[in-house]
Amino acid sequence: MKSLFRNLLCVSALSIAASTAVAEIAVIVNPANPDTITKDDIAKIYMAKTKTFPGGKTAIPIDRTEGSAVRVEFVTKVIDKDEAQLKSYWSRLIFTGKGVPPKVVDSDAEVKELVSRNPDTIGFVDAGAVDDSVKVIGKF
Repeated sequence: MKSLFRNLLCVSALSIAASTAVAEIAVIVNPANPDTITKDDIAKIYMAKTKTFPGGKTAIPIDRTEGSAVRVEFVTKVIDKDEAQLKSYWSRLIFTGKGVPPKVVDSDAEVKELVSRNPDTIGFVDAGAVDDSVKVIGKF
C-alpha cells in the first residue's frame, strides 16, 4: 500500500510540474519590423550588448516577471543563463551605470499589446499566445 501511495504521489507531482512548464517560447516583434533576427541577436538585445535590430532601428526589449515560467524558459534557452546569473549580470551593469534592464510586464497579453503598438519593441511569450497582432521571429 505504501508503494502505491508513493507512486501516486510521484505521478501527481510530475503532472503538476509538467503543467507549469512552458512548452515553447515565441520571440515576437511588431509586424512592421522587416529584420531577420538570430538567437544571438536576441540575446545581445536582452543583455544590452546592442540597442538596435540588425537593420539599425532601435530595439526596446520587453521582459517578464522574474520567476515566471515563460521567463525561466527564455533565459535558459535564448540567453543561455539561469535567472540568478542574469540577475547578477544586471546588478553589475546597474551598479556601474552601464545599463538599465528591460521593462518588465506580467502577462503574454501585455507583451503582445506593447509589441503590436510599437515597431521598436521585441518581446517573448508562450508560443500558444501568439496571434496576428505580432510577428514571430523565433521559437525556442
